[in-house]
Amino acid sequence: MYQTVVTLKKGQGRTLKAGGMWVYDNEIESIKGSFEDGDVVEIHDFDGYCMGCGYINTKSTITVRLLSRRKDVAIDDAFMERRVRNAWEYRKQTIDTSCCRVIFGEADFLPGIVVDKFSDVLVVESLALGIDRWKLTIVESLKKVLAEDGITVRGVYERSDAKVRLQEGMERSKGFIGEPFDTRVEITENGVKYIVDVEDGQKTGFFLDQKNNRASIHRFCKDKKVLDCFTHTGSFALNAGIAGASSVLGVDASRLAVEQAEENARLNHLEDKVSFRCADVFELLPELEASGEKFDVVILDPPAFTKSRNSVKNAVKGYREINLRGLKLVREGGFLVTCSCSHFMEPELFAKTIREAASGAHRRLRQVEFRTQACDHPILWAADQSYYLKFYIFQVVSEG
Repeated sequence: MYQTVVTLKKGQGRTLKAGGMWVYDNEIESIKGSFEDGDVVEIHDFDGYCMGCGYINTKSTITVRLLSRRKDVAIDDAFMERRVRNAWEYRKQTIDTSCCRVIFGEADFLPGIVVDKFSDVLVVESLALGIDRWKLTIVESLKKVLAEDGITVRGVYERSDAKVRLQEGMERSKGFIGEPFDTRVEITENGVKYIVDVEDGQKTGFFLDQKNNRASIHRFCKDKKVLDCFTHTGSFALNAGIAGASSVLGVDASRLAVEQAEENARLNHLEDKVSFRCADVFELLPELEASGEKFDVVILDPPAFTKSRNSVKNAVKGYREINLRGLKLVREGGFLVTCSCSHFMEPELFAKTIREAASGAHRRLRQVEFRTQACDHPILWAADQSYYLKFYIFQVVSEG
């Protein structure tokens, strides 16, 4: 159906055959036909069997991203609308849609694009050349589908400013799609109000993937003294405050993030018991330990310490250090909440690292819960790039 055919080497394409959606440059035997990067091509196995179609970009290590396993499907506006409609129907069945991720790339069979919904505002992040061509079509389809449920989109903002676009031969980009609007958007999640800065906040402005995990700490925080490390704009700290904590300290190295967290505390009338400090967590935790501080709940929600396999060893050292320091600050019988948002910090390695930290701190861990990302960030099995967040709650007790 398509003019260009990408043929795999014999014995290659194992990930694709197992359900994955990427074809790497070193798996390709030949590319026959005329094309421009970003075009849709057919993917054939070494023996000519058609494995589906996807868009090609020879500038990227991920040369083809699969769109469909059907060889006779037309990739057009109607195709994109079906994908968008399916993504929205899934969210309606699984999560509070007042603020949620409505499109999550490969997990919604739209590789390379993310769309977050903050109340009546959409934020788009396009990370691959092929999907970038369909960006406006996807936005218009989403506005149409939401309108059918009585939701009017007030504005759309693009946050395609991630470095990964450079690997696709694309420039980083941000700005309004359509008419300008106030980019400070108020949302409510788990009963907590936030001002989300979709223009200048990290990523798309707010980390929706921890929604259910933030709710899960409520039952441990009532009347407790809580430390929230890497608080960003205060999300875990504010959830602890709403849950009835006696005092909460949130820490982040970004002065802008701390100022936004303080604004969010005032918005929720929590400024009397939820405070924030601008500090390097790695420096502050030993200082708190030396001063004899203890907390009933310690929360560790760091940024990804590794974004590639090459830096995993250094990441392990970072995760081990903060967990060891955090554990030493937990009062006997208290709780450690710890997580990793790095895809390359695999679950087994993260668990091993926590175990080593507990041994170094001479503390025993009783696992209360293990969780992953919220269900609006679905994990597509066999496409493991969609699984990245690991989240533990432990009770901490002494050895012996």
